[in-house]
Amino acid sequence: MKRSASLFQVLLVFTAVIEIQWSTVSSIYCKDMPPNVYRPHSVTITEFGAVGDGVTLNTKAFQNAIFYLNSFADKGGAQLFVPAGRWLTGSFHLISHLTLSLDKDAIIIGSPDSSHWPVIDPLPSYGRGRDLPGKRHQSLIFGLNLTDVIITGANGSIDGQGAIWWGWFHNHTLNYTRPHLVELMYSTNVVISNLTFKNSPFWNIHPVYCSQVLVQHVTILAPLNSPNTDGVTPDSSTNVCINHCYVRNGGDVIVIKSGWDEYGISFAQPSSNISISDITGETRGGSGIAFGSEMSGGISEVRAVGLRIVNSLHGIRIKTAPGRGGYVENVYIADVSMDNVSMAIRITGNYGEHPDDKYDSTALPVISNITIKDVVGVNIGVAGILEGIQGDNFSNICLSNVSLSVQSAHPWNCSLIEGYSNSVIPESCEQLRSNCRQTSICYDGSSSSVMRVQQPRHTSPTSRLLDLFSGVGFILV
Repeated sequence: MKRSASLFQVLLVFTAVIEIQWSTVSSIYCKDMPPNVYRPHSVTITEFGAVGDGVTLNTKAFQNAIFYLNSFADKGGAQLFVPAGRWLTGSFHLISHLTLSLDKDAIIIGSPDSSHWPVIDPLPSYGRGRDLPGKRHQSLIFGLNLTDVIITGANGSIDGQGAIWWGWFHNHTLNYTRPHLVELMYSTNVVISNLTFKNSPFWNIHPVYCSQVLVQHVTILAPLNSPNTDGVTPDSSTNVCINHCYVRNGGDVIVIKSGWDEYGISFAQPSSNISISDITGETRGGSGIAFGSEMSGGISEVRAVGLRIVNSLHGIRIKTAPGRGGYVENVYIADVSMDNVSMAIRITGNYGEHPDDKYDSTALPVISNITIKDVVGVNIGVAGILEGIQGDNFSNICLSNVSLSVQSAHPWNCSLIEGYSNSVIPESCEQLRSNCRQTSICYDGSSSSVMRVQQPRHTSPTSRLLDLFSGVGFILV
């Protein structure tokens, strides 16, 4: 009896420390990243001849201003201020130690002329453009190998005028893959905040091969039928924080990626240590939060809490396929509300196309340690379709405290998955009916160095708990 009491006390302490640890871990993902910093040097775009009439092309003005400010990179950095007006421009490059700041009535407008968006090489982890084989257009605001970059404003706007690109996409008249609104590559200490992004030709905010990225207090808007206008897309990036965002678009609201098939496997740069919180989204063509389908470099250590998903196709989705390889594991999603969502949860093992015919069909993805808890939904079409891959069951899929008001007479459809469930309404599919409250297998949001201790070992339950506890102590130091 005394031994059981001691074990229970250890369990209580362990649970409390896990909560502290998650708060600590999620906060250090973006440590030392204030949303704004003082820049001793500042210029206004009009000083370089820019005209904010919505007609004059200002690409040279942006380029010249940033070239000038580069001389202050080692002197505390600089700010480029964009005042009220409509500032038409083609693509331009940022530099390190720069703040691009927009007035509340400033709108940076992407040129409708595709020649004003340079053509660049495909991402090495994709091997080709995402729309088409070959190269791709550079994003409107672009950066490469940068550090200490802030894109911010008093809710000023960046408008990609994407309609013309969507038309070319639908009409199959694109010459190259569409551009994003903002893409930063191989960069660190990036802050994007307090702005509205509108009508992106393709994805909106795309940090790729980046670390220490903070995206907060942004609004992203595009027509609900606009193709692939994903909101925030961390891609092969680590230590990313996304919070307090509103997204209404035609793609996924938040989607995590890490490369495509053999190119992503070879490049081998995962997305990890990602914290997502306080997101409100609406999408007719995508999901509130999604993983993949390009996930060949791996995705892990993701915590998403406080999601509000309305009038959408999917709530939570994992997308992958044979040939992807890679993994999606150690994902914790909690505190989710949905209203008028066609399918609350979907895991798809046979999604999407391949970049070419060189992919390895035997490269099977690992989908494991996925916890979804504290979910409430009303006006839900189907609770979930959870489908693994033949010979590659997706494992440790855990649902807890999920209550969905479902219209379908067949709320769940599951195959080739394994996992656990507790307090799920309507009752989850048979493959998940073991009780996750009675097992330590379900991922509880702690870091990988803790959870991967759960591999089977010949030790007592008390020893395993103490090992886990000591692992947490190590992390908190």
